[in-house]
Amino acid sequence: MMTPIPQTDPRAGYREQKAAIDAAVARVLDGGMYILGRDAECFESRFAKLIGVGHAIGCGNGTDALELALRACGIGAGDLVFTVSHTAVATVAAIERAGATPVLVDIEPNGFAMDPAALERALRAPPRGRPAAVLPVHLYGEPAALGDIATLARAQGLRLIEDAAQSHGAAYRGRVTGSIGDFGCFSFYPTKNLAALGDAGGVVTDSAELAAAAREIREYGWRDRYVSAVPGINTRLDPIQAAILSVKLDALAEGNARRQAIATRYDKGLADLPLKRPARRPQTTHVFHQYVVRLPQRDRLREHLRQSAIGTGIHYPLPVHLHPAYQGRVPVGPGGLCRSEEAAREILSLPMYPQLGDAAVERVIAEIRRFFL
Repeated sequence: MMTPIPQTDPRAGYREQKAAIDAAVARVLDGGMYILGRDAECFESRFAKLIGVGHAIGCGNGTDALELALRACGIGAGDLVFTVSHTAVATVAAIERAGATPVLVDIEPNGFAMDPAALERALRAPPRGRPAAVLPVHLYGEPAALGDIATLARAQGLRLIEDAAQSHGAAYRGRVTGSIGDFGCFSFYPTKNLAALGDAGGVVTDSAELAAAAREIREYGWRDRYVSAVPGINTRLDPIQAAILSVKLDALAEGNARRQAIATRYDKGLADLPLKRPARRPQTTHVFHQYVVRLPQRDRLREHLRQSAIGTGIHYPLPVHLHPAYQGRVPVGPGGLCRSEEAAREILSLPMYPQLGDAAVERVIAEIRRFFL
């Protein structure tokens, strides 16, 4: 039997740093501080430095991070937040959890991120409500077109909140994603480039005022313990996960470099085939959380690879506006979401994680070539 090649493998990342991770976990358990504390603060400080901002606030997961950022910006009922439909449902769920209304705009013609032209049309003709924020998603590890998007947001006095859940270490024009908006929001889900071994998330900002608001909201709105100054939630970063993330942080740059090397090999090996490979935006650093190809016969290729014991993924099989929970009730920008719908029919995520060996990469390429040739 052929050795299976998973699409992703969080256990490989754990095994690679097992001794250091186990020691970090044991230190937290022996220390007796099981809510926030020194390990959470240490990771927050180091992560803020990596992003290039003054403040990081850990929380329970990436969805909470988005809600925390929105609420810290004062965004809630009656406010409109412009985002995309081709994303993890968490993006839209968090907007609604904050009490705001998501307005969905289409993706670029040759990419997967928010189309600035579609955003501009939506801002010119918004649905009923107060435009309050733009929330682009750096999907699959590629930074969105933040220059144009930020210009549009700032021209109307809107907050810019980056969903950077899939772009740890990516950069746009020399600035790390998450550092450009009022907030950057991160997930540390076990498959992410910077991955916990459970749920974890965080927000980053260069504003001391916004950071203070986020810290209050994440723990019941407390300024003084047990006294809520503002309505809050409970979304604290677990110190065990914080300790694990501090260990993993040391390997992020090396892991991203390996992802980029795998992507380069895929690019070369698939270059002459009738499928679309991931584009690279000029002046950006793509960190390949996923390597996503597009082709009309996606399902046939996926089955071919499955029969060869090669795992793939579809991120994501339905744009959010077609989910039963959202269909027909979430506002859509002018021009609709045709590109988002077409992408969902064609996308396929190939195996991608830093521990994926060269022989496995070559086998994936060979099987895809066999499918076409």
